[in-house]
Amino acid sequence: MTRLHDLFSAQSQSPWLDNIRRSWIENGELAGWVDRGVRGLTSNPSIFQKAIQGSADYDDEFATAIANGLDVEASYWQLVISDIEAALEILRPVYDGSGGLDGYVSVEVDPGLARDSAATAAAARWLDNRIAAPNLYVKIPATAEGLKPIEQMIAEKRSINVTLIFSLTRYADVIEAYLRGLEQAEGDLSDVSSVASFFISRVDVEIDQRLTEIATPEALALRGKAAVANGKLAYAIFQDAFSGPRWDALVDRGARVQRPLWASTSVKDPSYLDTLYVDELIGPDTVNTLPDNTLNAFEDHGVVARTVDVDVAGAQATIDQLSALGIHMDDVTAKLEDEGVAAFEKSFDELLSVLQTKAATFG
Repeated sequence: MTRLHDLFSAQSQSPWLDNIRRSWIENGELAGWVDRGVRGLTSNPSIFQKAIQGSADYDDEFATAIANGLDVEASYWQLVISDIEAALEILRPVYDGSGGLDGYVSVEVDPGLARDSAATAAAARWLDNRIAAPNLYVKIPATAEGLKPIEQMIAEKRSINVTLIFSLTRYADVIEAYLRGLEQAEGDLSDVSSVASFFISRVDVEIDQRLTEIATPEALALRGKAAVANGKLAYAIFQDAFSGPRWDALVDRGARVQRPLWASTSVKDPSYLDTLYVDELIGPDTVNTLPDNTLNAFEDHGVVARTVDVDVAGAQATIDQLSALGIHMDDVTAKLEDEGVAAFEKSFDELLSVLQTKAATFG
């Protein structure tokens, strides 16, 4: 038993791996992570850019796809789907053994569609139909334009990972989209699953920079506190939303809560404890998706204890103190959402450009 096992057995938090590489699938490393307690896997366009561009593992399949007449973008999706399907098979025993709670693998729609509701819905539907595995999560960004597709996909009983959530207001909107989708879905709801990926460390990166510019003792004392505070307030929203008569009516139809998933949980400031964003956000009905280095760190010296709903009043006080300094969360999180969408779109476009250049050499 590892700390990763303890995280789930003692605190009902599911540790997932935020990374994928073909070599890990082929050499058994991903299966080894599952043995060590990992209960799911997430990917995004930046992860696939690093995996495909950073190794020769995909070259043969890519060359074959191009030779068979696929264009570069279609070939890219073939590479991605091959990895996702292989990972789904490795995680399927976790899905079956947990009754559909865990064992999911996430794949994101084209990030260039993040501001186009209709195209996002079509892309999500295509991915879900193409892969057709019960433990697949299709990732839809939580932009304003993403809310309707999220509702639509849940109404169609497709399991969705809502990604790139930074603000509490948008998080509440995401939960509402999930509830509305469930209410529109027909029949039993027990096969519908969703997580809401709430991004953590990037909040501290942005706010710490602003605090450093202010440079007063009061400002500097708040460094490294905003991200965890934001997460704790999100968990309070979760607890409130998934209770009461409206939710009880959906539970009677087999509905599952949309678990908060803490994303971007590797520390970016080396002066902070490397398990900060794990240790401080542990609690029931949550997921934490971690890159492999953070998983290793937590397994070595993390602390398994319920923390996510400890001192919620203090979390609110932190946000209030930031506001008093002129740092307003709505402004911060809007900037982070725009940057997050742009970063994933840039990774996607850069990888397609690299593949286009590589395809030209096959002639």
